[in-house]
Amino acid sequence: MNSEPITKESSKRICNHMNKDHQDAVNAYAEYYGNIKSFRSARIISLCPESIQLKVDDKILDIKFDHILKDCSDAHKTLVKMIKAIPSK
Repeated sequence: MNSEPITKESSKRICNHMNKDHQDAVNAYAEYYGNIKSFRSARIISLCPESIQLKVDDKILDIKFDHILKDCSDAHKTLVKMIKAIPSK
């Protein structure tokens, strides 16, 4: 990742990547940060400097970051940090 700003295009690219290559992480965000234990599907639908939005079945969740993201590199680091912060089952 680089210091590219978070734009509509970069948000779409990050969301597509996460949904395609890291579905387990997307599901974990829904379960842990969204406090949803049972669902059929979860997808990241947008990312902005303040939060990610997930669509979990028919529900939209806004999961706030612990800080305002500076750029795409910060988004990557923050999403990784969030997944690592989830306690193991």
